[in-house]
Amino acid sequence: MNFIEDLKWRGALNQVTDEEGLLKAMKAGQIGAYVGTDPTADSLHLGHLIPFMVLKRFQKAGGKAVIIVGGATGSIGDPRPTTERQLLSEEQLKVNEKGIAAQVTKLFGSDDTTIVNNADWLSPMTLPEFLRDYGKLFSVNVMLKKDVVASRLETGISYTEFTYQILQAIDFLHLWREENVRLQIGGSDQWGNITAGVDLIHTVEGSDAPAFGLTIPLMTDSTGKKFGKSDGNAIWLNAEKTSPYTFYQFWYNQRDEDVVKYLKYFTFLSPEEIADLEKEVAENPGARLGQKRLAEEVTAFVHGQAAVEEAEALSKALFSGDVAALSVQQIRDVFAGVPGFETTSAKQNVVDFLVDAGIEKSKRQAREDVTNGAITINGQKETDVEAEVDPSANYDGQYILVRRGKKKYFLGTVK
Repeated sequence: MNFIEDLKWRGALNQVTDEEGLLKAMKAGQIGAYVGTDPTADSLHLGHLIPFMVLKRFQKAGGKAVIIVGGATGSIGDPRPTTERQLLSEEQLKVNEKGIAAQVTKLFGSDDTTIVNNADWLSPMTLPEFLRDYGKLFSVNVMLKKDVVASRLETGISYTEFTYQILQAIDFLHLWREENVRLQIGGSDQWGNITAGVDLIHTVEGSDAPAFGLTIPLMTDSTGKKFGKSDGNAIWLNAEKTSPYTFYQFWYNQRDEDVVKYLKYFTFLSPEEIADLEKEVAENPGARLGQKRLAEEVTAFVHGQAAVEEAEALSKALFSGDVAALSVQQIRDVFAGVPGFETTSAKQNVVDFLVDAGIEKSKRQAREDVTNGAITINGQKETDVEAEVDPSANYDGQYILVRRGKKKYFLGTVK
């Protein structure tokens, strides 16, 4: 399959301005494609991974990947459908730019990859230059019809955000001239901005200038929920914001109804490999082989193979209950979302400890659970109601981990 056929098979193509012309340009020699991302945070999240997967496929098809870290456009903000963006300080933008550039480099490598910052060509431009050289080429009538602008006309949109589409178009023209970029890739909500860039190139460089736009469908799960969040929280690509274990588990816990779709979109497995996994999912869903392969592939792409091996080792430790040897950082990563409590470092009778921590509602229930072997503390089953608990005995005296039953964990912070 060629690049476009592959995207269609994977469900990764929404719109393309000129499919035939794009394939012809790719066949004629190496061209560049770009994805832009504004440094609105110090890390990318799963939403950013959606267009980057298509850019990576373009790179694997023989193209050059160009990524804009939008130092200039990030200081303004791409218009939201509902409200004006909060402007960031220059200092915060610099921190964010650095973090995102490092992540992009890790994803794409150095071969056939260029990372640029649009502040390099937009910031030196004076206002008269902007209005004279570019503003006169854009029709306000056309700009008002762009979806995101039209959606804001009743509630109001600032002139600053209104001009964002012109800046993005200038980016495309600059990369067309300087980096041989012929294709811009973005989400379905970027169609208006992307076509503005194509139109600008055709106006300035000639109607036959090879410039193309491609958008990706809105990614949702089988329930219609927007993809990329877990319990309302963003899944970050920065290992310090979302641990590789949590990242791995996000993919491993996907529904059977979604796993084949995500295998197609977020992995580089062949159609034959995915067809085999699809068969496995249908015939033996309990084994979760599709989810396991999905988690392995995406975690390796974002964090590296070592992170996959550690995530799987942690998963095995949790399944077996063998958690005594986990490091303090692993405890933080794995159990960040479980119910928590605070305790002192003083030793205490196990029954009193369980009640004071809120793990058990009464001493009677606590004694019953201990006697029945339902309580495990720091990986050790406790069956003696007269035993003492030493909160400072494990994990450098910082945490105490309690499991009630087979799956219910509680993490105590030792003060």
